[in-house]
Amino acid sequence: MSQGIFLIEFKLLAAGLATIGLAGVGVGIGLIFSSLVDAYSRNPHEADKIFQYGILGFALCESIALFVLMIVFLILFAF
Repeated sequence: MSQGIFLIEFKLLAAGLATIGLAGVGVGIGLIFSSLVDAYSRNPHEADKIFQYGILGFALCESIALFVLMIVFLILFAF
């Protein structure tokens, strides 16, 4: 077999392994919004402030997912 086939196979394997990071992002987003609902039920008068913190946490967690996808696309299409 030629080296080109091995390169394609290893690129696909590396991209698949890199997407494991997306599982952590899914868990993180679930924890953020479950805590948000819990905080709403405990302090309904602080709803605006709690929502702002929840959206900030969501954005930071989602940025990790975008970085993971960027790395996957770099692995697949850069070389």
